[in-house]
Amino acid sequence: MNRKMVRTVTLGTFAFVSLLCALRPGRAADTKTAYPSMAPLDQYLMDRDAEIALARSAAPPSVAKDATVMVLGRQGYETAVEGTNGFVCIVDRGWTDGFDKPDFWNPKKYGPECLNPQAARTVLPIILMRTKFALAGQSKEEIHESMKAAVEKNELPAVEPGGMSYMLSKHGHLTDSYGPWLPHLMFYVPLKDAKTWGAGEPGSPILVNTHYNGAPEPVTEFLVPVSEWSDGTPDAH
Repeated sequence: MNRKMVRTVTLGTFAFVSLLCALRPGRAADTKTAYPSMAPLDQYLMDRDAEIALARSAAPPSVAKDATVMVLGRQGYETAVEGTNGFVCIVDRGWTDGFDKPDFWNPKKYGPECLNPQAARTVLPIILMRTKFALAGQSKEEIHESMKAAVEKNELPAVEPGGMSYMLSKHGHLTDSYGPWLPHLMFYVPLKDAKTWGAGEPGSPILVNTHYNGAPEPVTEFLVPVSEWSDGTPDAH
């Protein structure tokens, strides 16, 4: 692993904005006022074929070629390609980010990821539910309360052991400052298991992604930077 890519940070998802706040406070302050509310839906939509290709770029071709691919439509995410290996590739929008993040309503925020079967069963429902509330016209605060109510009513599945996803696309746009950030793997665990990985400790290659900190969903996300993008080219950082 390229050790220059290992950073001990506390960040919110896909959330790397906390790092930006620490390093570039002026730029981060400007960004906080850039997207105060949801833009017209058309600004979040992509050409269908382009979105399929972007979603698949999240994982190695050997994984992505047999994965289900979902794309964002006017009524929410819909299946564009039926897969056979249990993986689901999707392009996150900003409202799947932390509620305190300035890119929550950023229409340019595209986070390609490919979830393994366990994550597709237990983490993908969070993405789909948040999207449903966003497209229904709810504010950020209303989405938070709707997600809280869903958790309290056990409308979301518990995080399943072994859940992970690939985020290896060099074509994503996670923040206006960092673009695709770094190629990395994401692992999902229940909140009570968060400290068993040594994540976020000095020198640890496992980063704690506080995407769900302050959010109702009882999920901890760990990030492990890797040295190559999904097309096999090395990361330049």
